[in-house]
Amino acid sequence: MTLVIRDVREHELDSVLALNNAVGPRILALDSSRMRWFFNHASYFRVAEVDGVIAGFLIALRETAAYASPNFLWFRERYPEFVYIDRIVIAEPYRGLGLGRIFYCDVTSYAEVRVPLLACEVFLEPRDDVAVLFHGTYGFNEVGQQVMPGVGRTVSLLAKALCSHEFVRDTYLTAGSGELPDLPWLAERTEARVGERGARATGS
Repeated sequence: MTLVIRDVREHELDSVLALNNAVGPRILALDSSRMRWFFNHASYFRVAEVDGVIAGFLIALRETAAYASPNFLWFRERYPEFVYIDRIVIAEPYRGLGLGRIFYCDVTSYAEVRVPLLACEVFLEPRDDVAVLFHGTYGFNEVGQQVMPGVGRTVSLLAKALCSHEFVRDTYLTAGSGELPDLPWLAERTEARVGERGARATGS
C-alpha cells in the first residue's frame, strides 16, 4: 500500500464532497459552494491518497478565518490562537488502517509550529464512542459542551495543548524575523494565503 498525505487539488473537490456526504449523521453534510469555500480559506486541507485513490481528508482552519460555525466561534471567543479541525472523513474501505491517527499526526505537526492549541468537537448525540475514545487517547480534553444552534445536537468541545509551540514561538516567531524558516514543509497553502476575501460559511 502506497500512502501519500498531500494538499487537496481543485479538480478533486467533487470527490471529496461525495466522501463527506456519504458518512451520514456522524458529520454535517456540505454542498459544493461550501466545499469551495474550504478550498479557498482553509489553512489545512489535505487528502490521504492510497494507491492513487482518495481515501480520506481533513480540513482545519486558523482562528482568523471568517467562519460562522458555532463550534468554531465558541473557541474563538475563548482562545486567542488555535487551529480548529472542522472535519475528518475516512472512506469506508480504508477505516481501521490508522489513517485517522496519521492525519492527526500531520495536522498536529502543522499546528504546533503556529499556535499553542489544537481544537475540535465530537457529537454526543448520537454518541460516537469511537470518536470520543480516539480523541481522549490522542491527548484531547473536554473544555466545554454546547447544543449546536440550528442542529439541536450536543457536542463535546475538545482542545489539546501543543507543548512544542513554546519553543517555536520563542525561537522563531518572537525572535529574529518573526517568521518560520523558509522550508517547503512549513509553507502555507496558496489558497489559504489568498482566500480571505470576506466570504462566510456555516458548518460544523
